[in-house]
Amino acid sequence: MVKVVFIEHDGNSHEVNAYVGESLMEAAVSNNVPGIDADCGGNCACATCHVFVNPEWIANVGERSEMENSMLEFSENQKPNSRLACQIQVSEEHEGLTVEIPESQY
Repeated sequence: MVKVVFIEHDGNSHEVNAYVGESLMEAAVSNNVPGIDADCGGNCACATCHVFVNPEWIANVGERSEMENSMLEFSENQKPNSRLACQIQVSEEHEGLTVEIPESQY
């Protein structure tokens, strides 16, 4: 298990245990993290798992796919560090990964 941290727009923090190989979105949903609705079930067909990856983790989580870019175009407050949590697969190297959840998802 890998510890990852989700920070709500108001500063509330949720440290959760994620399984290696599951998506960041699945970890959030299974741990009842507010603001991660995952309406499409992780199929990269919505943007209800939009997160801002802490800048120090950008290189570690990988690049956005073209499909992910398309979905993020529909989300509010897109930033250079915007990602869809369903597209980040948890690995051992993600121990301590920190992401913020945009206020628009509440």
